[in-house]
Amino acid sequence: MSNSYKYIDPDYSYIDPKTGILRNLQDISDPEVLLFVESSAVTKRLLELYENPIKIKGIDSLFEIHRHLFQDIYIWAGKKRVVEISKDGKQFFPTTYFDNA
Repeated sequence: MSNSYKYIDPDYSYIDPKTGILRNLQDISDPEVLLFVESSAVTKRLLELYENPIKIKGIDSLFEIHRHLFQDIYIWAGKKRVVEISKDGKQFFPTTYFDNA
């Protein structure tokens, strides 16, 4: 499985310069292992959100959901992203528009 994510992160804030994958709390350096661990953790957290949903009141609620989903994997979970990320050529929501979301 290939890592189809692309990052514009010149200061290596989110990616490990040696592996090219996202820095993570478990120091996983293999993209396939990271995908498995992330998928497992997020699946568990999705069930928790299903049982106890977070009401969407604005952008802060979305950050809270992001924090809940990814808290086991990434230290920056739930924080405003400062780099642009795309997957399969499709850019994630641009950081310049976060304050208008």
